[in-house]
Amino acid sequence: MWFHSHCTALTSSTMPSRSGCTFEEASDPVVPCEFSQAQYDDFQWEQVRIHPGTRTPADLPHGAYLMVNASQHAPGQRAHIIFQTLSENDTHCVQFSYFLFSRDGHSPGTLGVYVRVNGGPLGSAVWNMTGSHGRQWHQAELAVSTFWPNEYQVLFEALISPDHKGYIGLDDILLFSHPCAKAPHFSRLGDVEVNAGQNASFQCMAAGRAAEAERFFLQRQSGVLVPAAGVRHISHRRFLATFPLASVGRSEQDLYRCVSQAPRGAGVSNFAELIVKEPPTPIAPPQLLRAGPTYLIIQLNTNSIIGDGPIVRKEIEYRMARGPWAEVHAVNLQTYKLWHLDPDTEYEISVLLTRPGDGGTGRPGPPLLSRTKCAEPTRAPKGLAFAEIQARQLTLQWEPLGYNVTRCHTYAVSLCYHYTLGGSHNQTIRECVKMERGASRYTIKNLLPFRNVHVRLILTNPEGRKEGKEVTFQTDEDVPGGIAAESLTFTPLEDMIFLKWEEPQEPNGLITQYEISYQSIESSDPAVNVPGPRRTISKLRNETYHVFSNLQPGTTYLFSVRARTSKGFGQAALTEITTNISAPSFDYADMPSPLGESENTITVLLRPAQGRGAPISVYQVVVEEERPRRLRREPGGQDCFSVPLTFETALARGLVHYFGAELAASSLLEAMPFTVGDNQTYRGFWNPPLEPRKAYLIYFQAASHLKGETRLNCIRIARKAACKESKRPLEVSQRSEEMGLILGICAGGLAVLILLLGAIIIIIRKGKPVNMAKATVNYRQEKTHMMTAVDRSFTDQSTLQEDERLGLSFMDAPGYSPRGDQRSSGVTEASSLLGGSPRRPCGRKGSPYHTGQLHPAVRVADLLQHINQMKTAEGYGFKQEYESFFEGWDATKKKDKLKSGRQEPVSAYDRHRVKLHPMLGDPDADYISANYIDGYHRSNHFIATQGPKPEMIYDFWRMVWQEQCVSVVMISKLVEVGRVKCSRYWPEDSDMYGDIKITLVKTETLAEYVVRTFALERRGYSARHEVRQFHFTAWPEHGVPYHATGLLAFIRRVKASTPPDAGPVVIHCSAGTGRTGCYIVLDVMLDMAECEGVVDIYNCVKTLCSRRVNMIQTEEQYIFIHDAILEACLCGETTIPVNEFKATYREMIRIDPQSNSSQLREEFQTLNSVTPPLDVEECSIALLPRNRDKNRSMDVLPPDRCLPFLISSDGDPNNYINAALTDSYTRSAAFIVTLHPLQSTTPDFWRLVYDYGCTSIVMLNQLNQSNSAWPCLQYWPEPGRQQYGLMEVEFVSGTANEDLVSRVFRVQNSSRLQEGHLLVRHFQFLRWSAYRDTPDSRKAFLHLLAEVDKWQAESGDGRTVVHCLNGGGRSGTFCACATVLEMIRCHSLVDVFFAAKTLRNYKPNMVETMDQYHFCYDVALEYLEALELR
Repeated sequence: MWFHSHCTALTSSTMPSRSGCTFEEASDPVVPCEFSQAQYDDFQWEQVRIHPGTRTPADLPHGAYLMVNASQHAPGQRAHIIFQTLSENDTHCVQFSYFLFSRDGHSPGTLGVYVRVNGGPLGSAVWNMTGSHGRQWHQAELAVSTFWPNEYQVLFEALISPDHKGYIGLDDILLFSHPCAKAPHFSRLGDVEVNAGQNASFQCMAAGRAAEAERFFLQRQSGVLVPAAGVRHISHRRFLATFPLASVGRSEQDLYRCVSQAPRGAGVSNFAELIVKEPPTPIAPPQLLRAGPTYLIIQLNTNSIIGDGPIVRKEIEYRMARGPWAEVHAVNLQTYKLWHLDPDTEYEISVLLTRPGDGGTGRPGPPLLSRTKCAEPTRAPKGLAFAEIQARQLTLQWEPLGYNVTRCHTYAVSLCYHYTLGGSHNQTIRECVKMERGASRYTIKNLLPFRNVHVRLILTNPEGRKEGKEVTFQTDEDVPGGIAAESLTFTPLEDMIFLKWEEPQEPNGLITQYEISYQSIESSDPAVNVPGPRRTISKLRNETYHVFSNLQPGTTYLFSVRARTSKGFGQAALTEITTNISAPSFDYADMPSPLGESENTITVLLRPAQGRGAPISVYQVVVEEERPRRLRREPGGQDCFSVPLTFETALARGLVHYFGAELAASSLLEAMPFTVGDNQTYRGFWNPPLEPRKAYLIYFQAASHLKGETRLNCIRIARKAACKESKRPLEVSQRSEEMGLILGICAGGLAVLILLLGAIIIIIRKGKPVNMAKATVNYRQEKTHMMTAVDRSFTDQSTLQEDERLGLSFMDAPGYSPRGDQRSSGVTEASSLLGGSPRRPCGRKGSPYHTGQLHPAVRVADLLQHINQMKTAEGYGFKQEYESFFEGWDATKKKDKLKSGRQEPVSAYDRHRVKLHPMLGDPDADYISANYIDGYHRSNHFIATQGPKPEMIYDFWRMVWQEQCVSVVMISKLVEVGRVKCSRYWPEDSDMYGDIKITLVKTETLAEYVVRTFALERRGYSARHEVRQFHFTAWPEHGVPYHATGLLAFIRRVKASTPPDAGPVVIHCSAGTGRTGCYIVLDVMLDMAECEGVVDIYNCVKTLCSRRVNMIQTEEQYIFIHDAILEACLCGETTIPVNEFKATYREMIRIDPQSNSSQLREEFQTLNSVTPPLDVEECSIALLPRNRDKNRSMDVLPPDRCLPFLISSDGDPNNYINAALTDSYTRSAAFIVTLHPLQSTTPDFWRLVYDYGCTSIVMLNQLNQSNSAWPCLQYWPEPGRQQYGLMEVEFVSGTANEDLVSRVFRVQNSSRLQEGHLLVRHFQFLRWSAYRDTPDSRKAFLHLLAEVDKWQAESGDGRTVVHCLNGGGRSGTFCACATVLEMIRCHSLVDVFFAAKTLRNYKPNMVETMDQYHFCYDVALEYLEALELR
């Protein structure tokens, strides 16, 4: 019978070693066996109890158990029995019994076991059994490794098979507190975390014995089973099952457990989680902060991400847009700078984020597309050369430009060229042509033949430009242009024509010759055959005139003149020239004898004349009464009678000749007799009888008239003597004539006598001043002798020659020794004013320079006192001496000279002028306005000349070549005060001047002068001469330099660069007078002071003026010479060669035990003594009331002459700032020295930086905001940008170390943005402590100088602003050290004194203290020692 009952499960707490359900009623009355039927299944299990003997199916075993009769249910139906929840603390085993039986051997269904954990999903069966296994019970075990606090439930499922026959039974579900014997126990399974897309692996470790049929699975909570990839036995009771999961994604994230299955039972592990993390990816692309030519600064922008953290690494991935490669950089900040990028290139930039674990790097975030800026081109285009040269065009080519040169895809190549048209205007044509992209060839058209075309290539892009070196090409020659007809000038004579022409305005090459053709085309002389033969002559290129002789008078000639180059002849210029008609000619060999003679008549033979250029128009017989006072006429040599006079007219006027007859030309075709005095009338002229008592001369005259022109020729053909009784009156007349002559001579002599007496009176009246002058001479001589006697040890030679004549040239003294002669050491003791250095020995005893008696030489030791005396009474002494140079001038000229101080163009004195070698065909080619001037102990050492004008440039170079000059001194600018003072007589590269080729070899630019080196070549000469031009640029047209320091250094440079055996030194300014004279006087006096210990400026100037007029133009120049000589004598020579510096410096700093001083200290004291204080008048602008607030202290003011006035206008008309422009060694106005900006002057400070193109700012003081008296506030933005008045200043970047803070600013005028920006580097020096005169470290200071110099070279050599607290000592020390280092690099010289003196000429407070002066020497020493270590 069937029994149904309700069963309860026993927990392990009531049965520690064994508990469970046996489904027997009396099995455990205390603890019921709890189980429940599922409500969601298809049917329920039946609990049966079958006793023996009971009427039941024979197939069922006896006992109480749970059963399913498959035949009662449909296939596929399920029944679930669920046991109570278990939560165990230790290893345990669930054991159950089952049977599956069907009579026909088919499977009644499937018995499955499920383990549900923590109320989760049921999942897949951990154990199942199907088939028919007989009527007996079988036993299986469950080894569940789920422990407290987790809990699980065991569910048994009966699944009806398709046969649905038989029975499924379940009994004795027991829980043991010991391990299972038939099923393995799994160790704890840990969670596995993996990044998406990576492989995961679960390692299931089990203990127990595994059956051969044991299968292992990884069961997902959702029920999916994954078979084990392998099982490895660790020991005989432990084995390891591995379950790999490939490329897991978020969909695979779930709970997994290990399951072993065998007929005798199953092992089940705890659930472990497979954690799949998504690698992080930024949501937004990175942001661009700043772009440069080779860098991009970006912000990662990773605050928002897709995926999982934590983020352990950030990376930047970038590539060229559409590029094949990518590069990844690790980043540890929110901003990153990508370096070494290509300019003007688009980059794709993404951010990569990485979390822990393999595959933790996410996909790149959204990309940022950004382009770098263009960079300045690396260089200018190279390889500029000609491809084809023609007369009027040039085809040029150059290397193709690659990106590595342009550094930008947007660039332009411009070809700029210029050439000179020539001619009178000398106009220069300049043009720039922008090339097409990628072009490397261009043809310049419409050029002029045989012109130097100066070409350069300029590469530009938005960030800069590079200009190539200028290359000069010469177009080919062409046939010359025509000679201008108006340039043909001529002078016609009777049988000659002087013809002159000018070179063609377009020579189109070198003119090799001129060809002149001429031909007679018309003549008024019938005897001349026209047209005549054509004749041609050739002339050399420098012969532009010709005298044509043996021509026919009165004949018109056609002349054609054309020029020739190597390409052929040009167009001819035509002109017609007519020779003058000539006087007729007579066929009289001598005066013929008369044919007959009576008292009243004389018969002569008239012969016809021959016309020359015109036919004979008329013949005339002229009768002249012979008188003693008239000189006798010789035949053919007398004056003719141009005015016809009848006898009546001559008688009325008292004339002695008259026309006795006029005959038509046609009436005298052959010789015929004619009677003079026949009382006949011939064509209106009466031929009266002759008076017997008078003597007559008979002339025969022929006249030719043509086109208003008359030519006469007359000849005396007879003489009729007076009758004898007429001799007395004749003698009386002759004697009267002689008496008149004697009286005239006497009157002339008397006049001469009167003039002589007048001259004597004038001389007598001027005698008194001469006596006074003699008294003055005697007084000065006595004083001079006294001075000489007192200081015999100073010199043993007298420079005061008593017997010297006033006005004798001291440069022409006989017996002087040249520079190369051996000299006796006449001077052994040095003047203290010469710096303690011995003077070089003189060439001989007794100076070659003879001084005047009225103005004796002045000893160097007395020069300061002498100048001070001369400057008293408003410089009356100088004024008197200067005006004495012009004594004897015409009063008006003297007045104009003293008033204007300027001469008209100067003519050279013939006695001393330079005579050029003559040129063929040009008689005046030897003249040039230049004079020889003697130097000290050297004749004709100088040539003083004027600045060449265009027409004398060739003559100037001819003179330089002829005199073998190696040095040319120029003391003027080309243009001054808007006026051209001198033409540019040298080429920019190479050029021809006549037959002399000048090539510029080298240019050296210093602050106050430029040195140019030229190579001279001349056609027909094999020699090549080198000439240096020393161009002093700091001397104005009027006035004198503010200081002599630079000029003295300039003179020493010229002297050192000129070999002793060289030709004369050519010196010129504009007119070749005032400044030229100053230079020569200084040169000579420096030598005299060094050799003799005296200077004789007055007599030197006097002698110069005898060589060339007006050599000192103004009194100001005369005073300047004295001051310059005084400065030279006081300061001495302070230059030290680098190779002698160490030894010299050690000697300079050595303390003299007697004086307790050193040479260095004495040199600094000399510097102080020669530093002039600034007058109030010199600082008038700084002292204006409106400028007082712009000065930190009224004790430190800049002079007006070196103020940098502000240019940018901000509406305030005041353009003053307390600053001064100062020179470096190589550049004028290289520094701007100023004070630390006040709060009110900060906008002015940045205007100064921008207006003057300053690329560096050097700050030598520290910020100090607490000192209210001397506040030093920060005047720049950091970071960001700030507006200071007109100027916008933006902080770009900065670096810092212990010595120096370097910042880069971008400065632009906000009112004129089109002007672009200025990049400025600010150097803040940190190693100069407050209240210290010198920096803390020489090495750090040298590093500052090097950094400034490096930046200046990179930024294009803009000006440098230097400031400290007051713009004085510290700033001056920096500028002096920079100047000295430049001096070392350029010329291997050290001259700290010169550097400091030059700076103090601008501001007296530069290099204020002895320590600062000493520090400049120390810096030079440190720099030289560093050079030795390299």
